Amino acid sequence: MASRSSIIRLMNMSRHVACPCHACGSGSSALLPIAAQTARKYAQAVPDKEYAFEVAAANLRFGEGVTREVGMDFKNMKARKVGVFTDTTVGKLGPMKMARESLEANGVDFEVFDNVSVEPTDASWEKAIAWSRHHDFSHFLAIGGGSVMDTAKAANLFTVYKDSHLLDFINVPVGKGLPITEKLRPLIAVPTTAGTGSETTGTAILDIPSRNFKTGIANRALKPVLGIVDTLNTDTCPTAVHISAGLDVLFHSLESYTAIPYYERTPRPANPNLRPAYQGSNPISDVFSMWALRQTVQFLPRIAKDKHDKEAQRQMLYPISGLNKTGPKYKHPGYVGEKPIIPHGISVALTGPAVFKFTAPSAPDRHRLALSAFAGVSETDDSITRLPDSQVGERLFDEIAKFLDALGVPRGLKAVGYDQGDVQRLMEGTLPQRRVLDLAPGIGDIAGEDGAEHLTQIIKDSLQY
Repeated sequence: MASRSSIIRLMNMSRHVACPCHACGSGSSALLPIAAQTARKYAQAVPDKEYAFEVAAANLRFGEGVTREVGMDFKNMKARKVGVFTDTTVGKLGPMKMARESLEANGVDFEVFDNVSVEPTDASWEKAIAWSRHHDFSHFLAIGGGSVMDTAKAANLFTVYKDSHLLDFINVPVGKGLPITEKLRPLIAVPTTAGTGSETTGTAILDIPSRNFKTGIANRALKPVLGIVDTLNTDTCPTAVHISAGLDVLFHSLESYTAIPYYERTPRPANPNLRPAYQGSNPISDVFSMWALRQTVQFLPRIAKDKHDKEAQRQMLYPISGLNKTGPKYKHPGYVGEKPIIPHGISVALTGPAVFKFTAPSAPDRHRLALSAFAGVSETDDSITRLPDSQVGERLFDEIAKFLDALGVPRGLKAVGYDQGDVQRLMEGTLPQRRVLDLAPGIGDIAGEDGAEHLTQIIKDSLQY
């Protein structure tokens, strides 16, 4: 006879997948309480909820010195001409030297664009796209951090779509978010930082300074055909870059783990081709997200103390930043260059404590597990299990803040030049990030909720702590 817990679990599973066909208008929402089908602010029906998630596995190659194989890869693909993207700093370092030598040794024709902007803008993308269109490359190679890989993705896309405008594919509501139906050209990505993960995704991010926010393009078609993860390539990273990249990993893993479940996302796509890359938490992403969170909490402090710690290196393998270009013009210590920059990892860390204090009531047990990672104790420790749900958010706030303090991260937005007068602009710059906000508990799972009120409070709570 089935146990009571097994029956309850089966009932819960059936609730999420009842009548899942795209054509059926009833969907699983018919089984939900009436209160859950009405908006917090508006009396309107909730669209049919999602019932599936997709896993698009990345092709990755790991190994010390494996960058030297890239020339053979392009030769095997019979590349006519390769467009190589990097930035002025990486272009002078070992990763680029290895790649260049490999391409030459294998007789691969290539051209180099070494003027990628760190934290790219629409203007810097346009320059890279124009250069790429002129050469009409058959293949692409990105060697650098997320900025380089994202710029190469954009260049690839708009080399195929020669007559399209940038806004045609940029995510709604900023752009049109048109589907990518043409086959893009093969892109190999060689990351030189351990945080972005851009070598595994179909996402490319940019700043639009004239509108004071970050946005991007998210489509599986942009995903590199191969990511080459070479531990030698992070050797020359300044400590500040290691820390920022690690924080990028940490907060996006926590964001993924605490996102609304995939079966709570609305609307259900009318066609499987329209299912977004950002889908919500699911049993597969949960495993990797929690692993990444624990690894980062354990090994990032070691990198901060000794950037040459080889074991830690191997294990380690948006509007705050955008507004900085027209606002405070803060330049984070340890970064090469004269332009103002709040690195992405730092920008998400500045609001991290307040964000996860806000999301904690939505899933106390998940946040309790995250708390155990930051506190360095087992999830079964009495200090974790006996903590009332109502106190999980506050405790997680304190533990995250303590962790960031130990890494020397600025304590809140005021520390990088923002003040109370910037709150409204920061909130307005965050609102267009629908691909992320629509998965945020308390926002994405509440019909009619755009998040403005909650975002305002989160930003105020992040000014200083």
